[in-house]
Amino acid sequence: MPSSALCTACRQALRQEVGQLRRAQAPYQARANCPKILNPSRPYTTRHSLSAAQANIKQKQPAPRPYLAVPKTSRIAPQTLQKTEQSSPAAKIPPQSPPKGESATAAFLESPTRSIAKELRKRATNTTETYVAYGVCEKLVKECARQADYTIPQARDKNAEVPKTKDDEDLGVGTGWWYETLGLTPTFATWSQITFLHMYLLNCRLRCFQPAHAPTWQQHLLDHFFYLAEDRMVVIHNIEANFVRQKYLKDMYMQWRGLLAGYDEGLVNGDAVLATAVWRNIFKGDEGVDFRGVAEIVSYMRGVLKGLEGLSDGDVASGEVFFGNPGQERDEVLVRSGLMDAPGQLAGGTVEAGGRAKAVK
Repeated sequence: MPSSALCTACRQALRQEVGQLRRAQAPYQARANCPKILNPSRPYTTRHSLSAAQANIKQKQPAPRPYLAVPKTSRIAPQTLQKTEQSSPAAKIPPQSPPKGESATAAFLESPTRSIAKELRKRATNTTETYVAYGVCEKLVKECARQADYTIPQARDKNAEVPKTKDDEDLGVGTGWWYETLGLTPTFATWSQITFLHMYLLNCRLRCFQPAHAPTWQQHLLDHFFYLAEDRMVVIHNIEANFVRQKYLKDMYMQWRGLLAGYDEGLVNGDAVLATAVWRNIFKGDEGVDFRGVAEIVSYMRGVLKGLEGLSDGDVASGEVFFGNPGQERDEVLVRSGLMDAPGQLAGGTVEAGGRAKAVK
């Protein structure tokens, strides 16, 4: 083969290699020649050698703040920090003893550690509040359930026959004002309604919490009641079927929703409407009930709400809330009203024909 042909083949091979090298270097050349990039080169690179611009950037990096090297346990006054920052970075910082007096307190309050601690405590409060509310609401629900607690002695023996009421409810044994003085029947329905009444009083106070916190407490309060009610179904009433328990729990939830509306209406529209809601829920609308007992419950509810209003949010959130005896309201309930002696008169006026009130001049 002639030498000219050999040179032509070599030139073609060299051209191919040069073309491949140019295509491989094209992205890096385009990045280096781009005039729109105004930022300097990155301080981190995959190459072993640094460019001149990168070397300058590395030299111009600020030295770390001197107080970052101080142990966390030491507290430095602001004057000491200013003197330390003006000194050379290479100078060694001698151990500082905590300053005394007002300067120490001011230094601690203005320190970065204090700011970080405040932020962490604020975030931890929002995170752990649901756990605090869970434990406190469990205590509050048990206090509500204690007011009308009852037992069924036959529940220990599965072969024993449990006595029933005329409505086919398990009849238990209970003590206290609600059963002995008021004459209510110690059943699961009675216990749940009296517990609901006290939970409602607590729920009214929980509504006064901050809007961001109140729903959490209200939800835990209701959840703990259903935990306690289902446990009572299993232990005392021997209801082992889960679907039966769930049916009862759903019915009680609907009763709770209606109870909230009824008692709220009574608080707004007066004691007569509130007494009607109490008579409907606690006494199941029994026409033969002694309405002096209904009046005692209404007066008791007003008094408890007044007492809860005087407690701070911290006192309520601590769970130290205890209920009294509604029987203490009997003396006030039995006081004869002046309107009963003059049925044709109203407070501040008289009644005309047709039932219209006329103001007294």
